[in-house]
Amino acid sequence: MKIAEKLNEFKSGFHSSFWVANGMELFERLAYYGQQIVFMIYMRNDLGFSESQAGTLSGIFGGMIYLLPILGGTLADKWGFKRAFNVAFTVLALGYFLIGSVGMSAFAGAYDGLDRYWLLMIFLLLTAFGGSFIKPSVLGTVAVASKPESKSLGFAVYYWIVNVGAMIGPTIAYFVRNNFGNEFVYLVSSISCAAMVIVNIFLYKDVVNQETSAVPSETLAKKLQNLVLVLANYKFMIFLMIYSLYWIIFWQEFIIVPYYIVDFISKDAPYEIIQSWAGAGAIILLQIPVNLLTKKLSTPHAILTGFAVSSLIWIIIGIYPSIITIIAGIAAFSIGEMIQAPRYYEYISEIAPAGQQGLFQGYAFLPIAIARFVGDPFGGWLYQEYAINGNNPQMVFIVMTGVGLLATLLMYFYNRMFVKKK
Repeated sequence: MKIAEKLNEFKSGFHSSFWVANGMELFERLAYYGQQIVFMIYMRNDLGFSESQAGTLSGIFGGMIYLLPILGGTLADKWGFKRAFNVAFTVLALGYFLIGSVGMSAFAGAYDGLDRYWLLMIFLLLTAFGGSFIKPSVLGTVAVASKPESKSLGFAVYYWIVNVGAMIGPTIAYFVRNNFGNEFVYLVSSISCAAMVIVNIFLYKDVVNQETSAVPSETLAKKLQNLVLVLANYKFMIFLMIYSLYWIIFWQEFIIVPYYIVDFISKDAPYEIIQSWAGAGAIILLQIPVNLLTKKLSTPHAILTGFAVSSLIWIIIGIYPSIITIIAGIAAFSIGEMIQAPRYYEYISEIAPAGQQGLFQGYAFLPIAIARFVGDPFGGWLYQEYAINGNNPQMVFIVMTGVGLLATLLMYFYNRMFVKKK
């Protein structure tokens, strides 16, 4: 009886649009991570860009994906989430198709005489614009379509769905890439997003939250004013900069790892499956046990422990680079992420000034944007300079290990200087 009651409570705790939005998020993350894992190889091996150029393109695309939601959320509020989803998935479907078409023989004549680098830049920025509406719309739906007592569970479901997409997307990408080519991975991403336009039109319904419907949404001018307010808080900015070092390490799983596996281990190795199953797969399986083991750690201590464990990724890989150590290193990073990720928003609420918690939470994705803008070009340049030109990939691992240890050390001193002890 108790189990039946729990299931009924779980079912009744969410509006139907909660499940539709999370289902669409699954396919959007599937599309995003599927193309992201082959991005660097596609740019170099199929389109002829250098590792450094590919890193720059990846950084601009990824940075805009995580930066634009800060402003994209304003339009999503004005339009309503249903309309925002329609725009997002339509633009994403078109953008992914255009990116893939550059490498397809069927479209070879269409791009003759055009500079491929700047052509890709335009296509990537278009795609990033479409993606900027997804996170505000999904997270907004989770918030308004969950009953108060189910809201925490709702965000846990969202986090789990994201990781399921991050595991399935690259797995599909491997089979598509292996049988048809990297460019067709983008076709799959395009089809996934196009299908979600149909799902959104027929199944998603905007949910009106009576508590927030009377509150006017912020204007673009207000968003820019808030940005100035956040930038002026030097403690928070230091925190975000330190956290960006952490995410620089993570995104090298999509920059350095594919290159290294293809160039130094085996060009036929399923690097997509290696990265996704060791990373997202570990989170799906171990998130709850890790949470139970670390729940007694204070928030600052949990953050610091997560940083320290995640920094092991490049130490483990660098000791003896192989498929096994790459899997172990990525799994180690994921365990560190599991330790710190649930505490991240709580940490921001602790360091935010009184009355500004909501404002500061809105910039939670800013460290990832910074990491993409800076880290992707840095990783591409680093690999090109030392692994390719210098034939010394070990130096790549040493430098990235240094970034991880620096992030951990800086977070330790940040806690000592700025975080109040409870």
